[in-house]
Amino acid sequence: MICTLYAHHVGFEKITAIIREIYPDGKLSESANGTDHFADLTIKGGLFGSSKVIKVSYRQKPKPSYQIAEGDDSAFTNNLKGLYNYVASLPSSKPDVQALLLRKIQTLNCEFTVSEDKGETKEFKTLIERLALEFDAIIFAQPDTPISRSKGQHFLDKNLNLLIDGNGACEVETLKVQIETAHFDADQSVVTDEQRARKENSEAIIKAKGIKVNVNLPCIETEDEVVFRTAQEVATRVSVLSVVNYVAFNTIPPNVAIDYLKQHNLWEHATSKEKDFLLHPTAEKQTVETWKAEDIYVLMWALGKVNTLDFPENLCNLNDIADDDQPVGSDRDPHSFIDAATISRSPKEILDAADLYYRLDWACVDARLNMQEMKQVHPGVVYERHYALNWLISYQNAEWDDVSCDT
Repeated sequence: MICTLYAHHVGFEKITAIIREIYPDGKLSESANGTDHFADLTIKGGLFGSSKVIKVSYRQKPKPSYQIAEGDDSAFTNNLKGLYNYVASLPSSKPDVQALLLRKIQTLNCEFTVSEDKGETKEFKTLIERLALEFDAIIFAQPDTPISRSKGQHFLDKNLNLLIDGNGACEVETLKVQIETAHFDADQSVVTDEQRARKENSEAIIKAKGIKVNVNLPCIETEDEVVFRTAQEVATRVSVLSVVNYVAFNTIPPNVAIDYLKQHNLWEHATSKEKDFLLHPTAEKQTVETWKAEDIYVLMWALGKVNTLDFPENLCNLNDIADDDQPVGSDRDPHSFIDAATISRSPKEILDAADLYYRLDWACVDARLNMQEMKQVHPGVVYERHYALNWLISYQNAEWDDVSCDT
């Protein structure tokens, strides 16, 4: 049996400690090559029995982080990128869990393969269970093993429940994404007055609403550190989103949307997921796209077409936006909207909103993980607006389909 575990938390010594605990009579040998570590455990057979061997191969990032660093072309990081693209390409019966899995992949700092190289031991499943829990790991599992949950290659969570397989099957409703504060790239011991004031203001707003505050969440970037999207980028994105949203709400059929986007040279600006929805629409994809109304609302706020970014207690209503301010329509050229666009919100306003929704999203995730109802805000609204704001501030330099809402 062989499986590979991936984790945000690191520590080869934790692996060997667990091995020694579960196999106290085994002989463990260790070796290392830079940040790569190896362990061989030999369990001697009886008088007439054969020895059994368990092997561990471990590697980690030279500098653990909470994201896939731009420009990192190491073998480990390239493997993570491949893993991310593979999971993103899979169908999914629960796209919210798939999105959380993709977020978790971005935070991974180590991987280790554990295999029974010779013979089998009854304790091996226990070893995998202990390692998965200790590292809060995700497991890439093979079929026909004691931990398998699918007939093909698949991913398991730390409790050995199926996260996703090649057919999109999933057994869980959520996936916890944890990040160690020590791994944040920015030095949180030195923050500017701007950052501190923004954090304190957001916390005061949240506290006043009776929502749980996590004072340990770090400050977000300063105005000088952020590369804001241009007015034309925002207007182009909101134009495409609006066309797709019309399809999601059954205002126009997919073929009309595709023809409109191609006619106005916007098809190339539609993302892979948007094209997939328009070309191969399903009820599940349609539901996902209806939520993008909240993203449109945020981007239109940035462009000054929405006066106030209301507190996220209720769903937005795009019909409240004046008809003259709408980016697309059967009788209008979206490029008139795009060419005339200006960012009406200051960098401070955008970062204030991004900081607030970052902290609100944490509160929503915390409530969900603790099986509590979030009554003060709508968690779905919070997530989508956080998503759009992170794109506006170029968080992790991610393109639209790959935006992460780390909390």
